[in-house]
Amino acid sequence: MKPTLLILAAGMASRYGSMKQVDGFGPNGETIIDYSIYDAIKAGFGKVSFIIREEFLDSFKAIFEPKLAGRIETDYVFQSYDLTQFGIDKTIERAKPWGTAHAVLAARNQINEPFCVINADDFYGYEAFEKMAEFLTTEVADDNYSLMGYQVDRTLSDYGSVSRGVCKVEDGNMVEINERTEVYFKDGDVFYKDGTGEHQLPNDTRVSMNFWGFTPAVFKQSEDMFKRFVDANETNPKAEFFIPLVADELIKSGTAKFKVIPTGNKWFGVTYKEDKPIVQASISELVENGTYPANLWS
Repeated sequence: MKPTLLILAAGMASRYGSMKQVDGFGPNGETIIDYSIYDAIKAGFGKVSFIIREEFLDSFKAIFEPKLAGRIETDYVFQSYDLTQFGIDKTIERAKPWGTAHAVLAARNQINEPFCVINADDFYGYEAFEKMAEFLTTEVADDNYSLMGYQVDRTLSDYGSVSRGVCKVEDGNMVEINERTEVYFKDGDVFYKDGTGEHQLPNDTRVSMNFWGFTPAVFKQSEDMFKRFVDANETNPKAEFFIPLVADELIKSGTAKFKVIPTGNKWFGVTYKEDKPIVQASISELVENGTYPANLWS
């Protein structure tokens, strides 16, 4: 059974200032999602599922259906505020959805095969999809998941600090992940700030760029966590149920381990508007050196 690519595209893009999931970056207006799907098809994925807000459905279909018809099966998952679908009899007013792990849970009735999760606005590179496809077809199990581990110095923006999930790795597996909310370059080195001050990170520290590999067992494993999270945070409108929270609990409980799959790829991101020309130039270089065709879907 071919694995599925699950794309997190329901975010509100507050720092970027627009719906960057469908912004054009390639020479013919290709989105970053286009390159991820192109790489996933090449790596052997059999389906792509978009997690979106329902009001974006027509926009996504208009952009992606003509390109992908006959190339890969497509599916759409809606992330909503309705908690009753999880057996939670509460209505909680929020400006944003409940976070990335909640988005993954929204797909629990539509995915029945090993799958990976990625962000819509991150450019991961073909090697990452190739390695993840290999893991999902040969190694994944209900107690053996994975994430792609990027070098932190190959993931930062020149235009401001970013959040990164910093991994502690032992024997190839993640034993801990810490969310650092202010990670940045300074004089060629990598630093982060927390409540105790400024700290340096080795440039080759592995970080999560939200590229995870799972079996459908993760839906049941995380649903009870989400119910507890809602109970604990119903008065906190900014609390988000992130995938690293699920991973951390699964690891600490001994329920599952997470293999950190190393990649040397440079990550391209569009956290800030000023990042766009850099990403465009990087993609242009990849087209010029033959990594991608000039017209991705011709």
